[in-house]
Amino acid sequence: MSDVKKVVLAYSGGLDTSVIVKWLQETYNCEVVTFTADIGQGEEVEPARTKAQALGVKEIYIEDLREEFVRDYVYPMFRANTIYEGEYLLGTSIARPLIAKRLIEIANETGADAISHGATGKGNDQVRFELGGYALKPGVKVIAPWREWDLTSREKLMAYCEEHKIPVDFSSKKKKSPYSMDANLLHISYEGGILEDPWAEAEDDMWRWSVSPEAAPDQPTYVELTFEKGDIVAIDGEPLKAHEVLEKLNKLGGDNGIGRLDIVENRYVGMKSRGCYETPGGTIMLRAHRAIESLTLDREEAHLKDQLMPKYAEVIYNGYWWSPERRMLQAAIDETQKNVAGVVRMKLYKGNATVVGRKSDESLFDESIATFEDDAGAYNQKDAEGFIKLNALRLRIAAGKGRKQS
Repeated sequence: MSDVKKVVLAYSGGLDTSVIVKWLQETYNCEVVTFTADIGQGEEVEPARTKAQALGVKEIYIEDLREEFVRDYVYPMFRANTIYEGEYLLGTSIARPLIAKRLIEIANETGADAISHGATGKGNDQVRFELGGYALKPGVKVIAPWREWDLTSREKLMAYCEEHKIPVDFSSKKKKSPYSMDANLLHISYEGGILEDPWAEAEDDMWRWSVSPEAAPDQPTYVELTFEKGDIVAIDGEPLKAHEVLEKLNKLGGDNGIGRLDIVENRYVGMKSRGCYETPGGTIMLRAHRAIESLTLDREEAHLKDQLMPKYAEVIYNGYWWSPERRMLQAAIDETQKNVAGVVRMKLYKGNATVVGRKSDESLFDESIATFEDDAGAYNQKDAEGFIKLNALRLRIAAGKGRKQS
């Protein structure tokens, strides 16, 4: 362990990572550099500086990464209409590549020998952080304390704090939510507690970002979203930065009870886990994006894109953002977005985000052809006869051979 002189730690300032700072200092006899990212988790990140200083940390990085997070990670993912296992909008998964990138960049800047994180040995995050680290710096050493130490419970962590005089507010920790939570601008997640029983309904006071659909306003909220190249650039005609878009949609969605999700998912490490998620802004974004694509994408382009999406979702969920396959898929997806531009009108009402209008200068919808009224010869219905017969040819041949259709 003596070969490690300096470690960059992904640091939240909470109980676990505060213990990790002291544990790294003692176990590896090394200097610790802390990195705290503001990706919209809704908590003040600046107190992490005071806590790190109290632990003897000399190099402290606290960075506002909200715009980079949404612009360079969330938006590219939403261009693919990405959903994992039919429901999950990948709110936790998509935050990890950016944190891994900054860990490596800071390690290079400070001359650190290793990076470290507070992810447990049971979850997906350890995989995501470390795959990102190895992809960006092949020879990097990764220290994962939860896979090394014997501090296997919250009680042991708190006892370690008391023994080593680590500055943690024990009174607040004793009142801590029974859930393990993770938040960023895209979502907030809840795991543990009664959620470990997949039959148990989540308590209503667990949800922090949204009202229940039953308690949402009795009048709908209408909102217009402007897209350029597949990304939302304005709300109700007001140009906004990427992170401002998501902040505003989170508020609109949360106020109308939109974006709650309760699922059992398959983790990459092999187990099933039950989680609850609030993704109000992302839920609105996804439906609006599909709506503008329905006008502007060619049929086969849209269908092929939908076939690629589950693989793209799996790549991100499993931690392969920095892989060649993700870059290949991204290039294909982004190619489809050149003409995905226009305005989508959404109706937000009691848990529902409904598309009620869409328009685009790039629209492939031709009313003169699609109309049920007289199309003035724009579409010759007699042409359909030959089209149908040609497409039925293989079916007729098989039937002529007496092949059963059941």
